[in-house]
Amino acid sequence: MLATDHDVDAARRVLVVGVTGSGKSTLARRLAEARGVLLVDGDEIGWLPGWVQRDPDEQRSIAARLLAAEDWVLASAWSAWSDLALSRADLVVALDLPRLVSLRRLVVRTARRLWTGERVCNGNTESLRAVLSHDSVVLWHFRTFARKRATAREWTADPTAPPVLVLRSAAEVEALAARLVVVRAG
Repeated sequence: MLATDHDVDAARRVLVVGVTGSGKSTLARRLAEARGVLLVDGDEIGWLPGWVQRDPDEQRSIAARLLAAEDWVLASAWSAWSDLALSRADLVVALDLPRLVSLRRLVVRTARRLWTGERVCNGNTESLRAVLSHDSVVLWHFRTFARKRATAREWTADPTAPPVLVLRSAAEVEALAARLVVVRAG
């Protein structure tokens, strides 16, 4: 179901989803900071150092422990444990930005990480070899774009799922971030 103003204001546990490069982590970090709650990064749960994917059962165990908290903002939910996130979330924020926007953000982010050596996901770094490989994050964007958008739309139509707030532009994302800062302060 689509989220109402009440759903947004009352949400204690927020799941932020979207396609690769849509800004999930950035928005989740801003929301967690503004609300003073735990930030849970789905990629930290899923990846080990060296870009080795963590065992799905271990992912579920870590996710269950972190999501047992009363208040959190979660950036992404891997399929191995997305059911745990959905069962606890009060609100899903779905970033449904145009493909060119998310792809541009992804390319810029990847280039910046290559240049700076920025560490992400348990100390991992981007490498030119990985960016040009068959496991490239840019290729992942293309492989999963339609599926990730479809999943968010399915959740919107599912009466048993938490309310879903669909954001389709950067301006809508900014408006939500500003609103939740005001709600917490008020």
